[in-house]
Amino acid sequence: MAPKPPPEIVSYAQELFAPLGTVRIKAMFGGWGFYVDDLFIALVAWDTLYLKADADSQAPFAAAGCQPFRYTQPDGREFVMGYWSAPDEALDSPAAMEPWARRAIACALRKRKPAKRHPMP
Repeated sequence: MAPKPPPEIVSYAQELFAPLGTVRIKAMFGGWGFYVDDLFIALVAWDTLYLKADADSQAPFAAAGCQPFRYTQPDGREFVMGYWSAPDEALDSPAAMEPWARRAIACALRKRKPAKRHPMP
């Protein structure tokens, strides 16, 4: 059986991110993850695009009326993750998305773990 094609919003988001670098998408946990130049910067869940954000970058998202990514586990526990919905106007074009995606890239760079060094033999 062939894999199910991604939803339209996934393909569209891939186009929005294209000017920023090499974009790769990956199906995960019932949603989709987005990598730009191997940095995980965004996800689509429940037909909503969420961009990576942290304490240094979430204020503009909040000011634009965006919402943090939340999910509830079957046992009722709710989790809030470091992703915020993209502003509606950012979905208009790659140019409109660029400043928001650059915030997500900067956040991914801040959160990137240093490569493990292997001792010399």
